[in-house]
Amino acid sequence: MKKLILAFAFLALNLTQAQILKPVTWTTSVDKISDTEYELVATANIDPKWHLYSQTVPEDGPIATSFTFKGNNNYLKKGNTMEEKGHTVNDPVFGMQIKFFENKASFRQRIKLKGKEPFKVDATVEFMVCDDSRCLPPTEVDLVFNIK
Repeated sequence: MKKLILAFAFLALNLTQAQILKPVTWTTSVDKISDTEYELVATANIDPKWHLYSQTVPEDGPIATSFTFKGNNNYLKKGNTMEEKGHTVNDPVFGMQIKFFENKASFRQRIKLKGKEPFKVDATVEFMVCDDSRCLPPTEVDLVFNIK
């Protein structure tokens, strides 16, 4: 009986010490370009030694970062989501040239307003991050942009 209790206590201790990795946190902001045009900015803050992949990666590579903006009658998307320069390297894990970001990355989407009333733009970002020894499964995060 003592062995069973000891094993259970050891298992419980290990489970409570298990760490959930979240090496990327997202923030949003909105830049006013004109009375009818705004830029939605999604910023990824990336923990040291981790990297976030670009929106464009070769086939059979890691999962690319992608944004989905929920449409509504208040705005129209203008073009595609733009990203910063980042780093392009020959990745030994995937055996190909891959663009990624370290520390921080900003993604920008322009929209054109259809009216003057404040509203929210709901979006989702799907992304994958790796460090030198492992990759985490693709993650989806909901984003909200407040247009005032």
